[in-house]
Amino acid sequence: MGDTVVHLHKTPDPSTEPATVTTLTVVPDPAPAAPVPLWVRSGRAVKHAVTHENTKTAARAVARHGLYVVGGARIVGRRTWDGKTAARYERFMRAAEAAGDMDAAMEWEERAQRYRDARHRRRMDLLHSPVDAAKGVAVTTGMGIGSLVALGVVMAIATKDVTDVVTPLMATVDFINLMITIVQVVWGPLVTLGPFLALLALWAVGSRQQAAPQWALPAHVRNGEGEPITPSIVVKALRDLGVPALRNAIKEMGDAGASMLSPIVIAGCGVEVDVTLPSGVSTNEVQNKRRKLAENLSRHEHEVFITIPQAARTVRLWIADSGALDEPIGPSPLVTDETMTADYGKGRAPWGQDLRGDAASLSLYQRHLLITGLSNQGKTASLRALALWASLDRRVEFRIADLKGVGDWAMFDGLATVLIQGPTDEHVIEATEMVEDALNEMNRRIEARRLDPGAVFDPLICIVDEAQVAFMCPAVDDDKRPYGGSKATSRYFMGVRKIHNQGRAVDVLMWQGTQDPTDQNLPKLVREGAHTRAALALGTESQAVMALGEKAVNGGAAPHLLRQGLDKGTLVVASDGIEIPKGQSSLTVRTHYIDDDEAKAITVRAKAIRDGITTLHSIERGEERDPLADVFDVMGTAERSYTQDIIKRLAILSEDAYGGWTFGDLKRVLEAAGVEAYKSHGRMVVRRDDVSRALADRDSDGSASASE
Repeated sequence: MGDTVVHLHKTPDPSTEPATVTTLTVVPDPAPAAPVPLWVRSGRAVKHAVTHENTKTAARAVARHGLYVVGGARIVGRRTWDGKTAARYERFMRAAEAAGDMDAAMEWEERAQRYRDARHRRRMDLLHSPVDAAKGVAVTTGMGIGSLVALGVVMAIATKDVTDVVTPLMATVDFINLMITIVQVVWGPLVTLGPFLALLALWAVGSRQQAAPQWALPAHVRNGEGEPITPSIVVKALRDLGVPALRNAIKEMGDAGASMLSPIVIAGCGVEVDVTLPSGVSTNEVQNKRRKLAENLSRHEHEVFITIPQAARTVRLWIADSGALDEPIGPSPLVTDETMTADYGKGRAPWGQDLRGDAASLSLYQRHLLITGLSNQGKTASLRALALWASLDRRVEFRIADLKGVGDWAMFDGLATVLIQGPTDEHVIEATEMVEDALNEMNRRIEARRLDPGAVFDPLICIVDEAQVAFMCPAVDDDKRPYGGSKATSRYFMGVRKIHNQGRAVDVLMWQGTQDPTDQNLPKLVREGAHTRAALALGTESQAVMALGEKAVNGGAAPHLLRQGLDKGTLVVASDGIEIPKGQSSLTVRTHYIDDDEAKAITVRAKAIRDGITTLHSIERGEERDPLADVFDVMGTAERSYTQDIIKRLAILSEDAYGGWTFGDLKRVLEAAGVEAYKSHGRMVVRRDDVSRALADRDSDGSASASE
């Protein structure tokens, strides 16, 4: 069919234009598509019906219930075989031999022999049982008939009717006839229903044991959701781990592979089991297969933890309930118990819960601390939680440098004697000088201890959060010494190292928090100087070794396998200050989260048990000082202060002016102003009002002189 051309004529206006002809080409509608053959439509419908999810579900259900019967028959047959033969004992013997336990193998062999002897006696008894049974039946029948006749005679005498002699006998015959009639009536249906009842029993056994292929099971069972951990599941998971020696050993053991396992016990939000590996299988072969083992157990990798206990050739598996590790653990006792106090020397800081659900608490006594992890994983919150607990001991002094500077430690203003907040090089310089002041205090205490071996000092905790900023700082001082770096000329590095070396002996401690550890931002000598080392989620195994040490990682510590962003606040800690199961080198702890408002409430309680503290926000040096005014400033709002504390705070205020001060220097300044120090409970103290009055008198005298 061709195109149609239509000529349209337009009548022209003679005064304006000549006549024109407009041509319009009209394209007809395309021809309709040919109809789809019926057989094609039918094939598509059949394909859709076959591949539809409902069809697949129905097919799986039919196959599953049919295979339950087959699996149930197999299970019943195996149980029957085990009951009639010594197969069970043979499996236990092979398992004991594979495990190298020859004593157990001999014991099972003896049990098997006793079973065979008893079975032989039973079979020999069966040879004589027909004759014995016939004799028994004859005797029983004769005695029964005799008893019935005797009963009939008694009845006949009583009724004086001779026919009653056979009445009991005939009654028995009628009863037997009735039983035969009942059996004849019931036998037909019973024969018909018997096979169906047997199949139903087999189906029940197979259904209870999930005796069907994995593809035929319901979706939630195939995915392992809520599947309990049983010995058979653990053995299958180990068998399918891809370790040939382990697979072959379990295969030789048969179903008795569970003999490798200790009892499976509930441990917090999961279960725990020890696995004694067969000869020829090393523990690291199982450790290196953590992900595959978790998947074989129908768990995610982060829900299975593998540690090495003290027993040889043994791995300890902790397997979480599905999804349990994603649930919060609840608030800190510091928040819920407003009456809680702290004891730095004998107490333990409530930090969180271990994987077993038990409370995990950490001793801070004379232990340097290092916490590291990737950014935004809860490092500051974990470090701050320990400091909040320690703040409830009024003896503990804090000097804090927050090199992030976003207010995470702002609540310690008025509680810490020094609080530096900021990320710049200037803040790093002040943090370095803070560490060096703590070092000088350590040296002073060591000298005092040398003169008086019984001297006791209040704990001083120097905290640097985001310490990687200090190590990476490029600034240098007037003597060209760098503040950052990891060389012997680095001021921050050497200050930390020296405190690590001797500080704990006089209770001067160094706590550091740092991100994403490397050899550049966390030097080896510094990280190995910490007694308590903890790591949140890390990127690589090499970083885990840096954070916790090679021994802890070889023992199963795996912070690099924690999920970034999902396991916030979960850390792996290696320390003798926390209770770790015997034989393990680390502990995984889910820490309590204390938000800023809760932290402020705790510091309010801490300030209430202390004298007023003036917090310095910078370290000032190289300027003219007014000693009496500085004494008044460092006394804060306390009614009176110990002279030792005044000297210590003056040294923090200005190392250049007061770093070498002794009690004699302070006494000289006070006596010149007419202020007298006196003893209270065996310690020298100064009244704040006396110093204030002396300043007022001095200022008034100065004003009078000026007016004259």
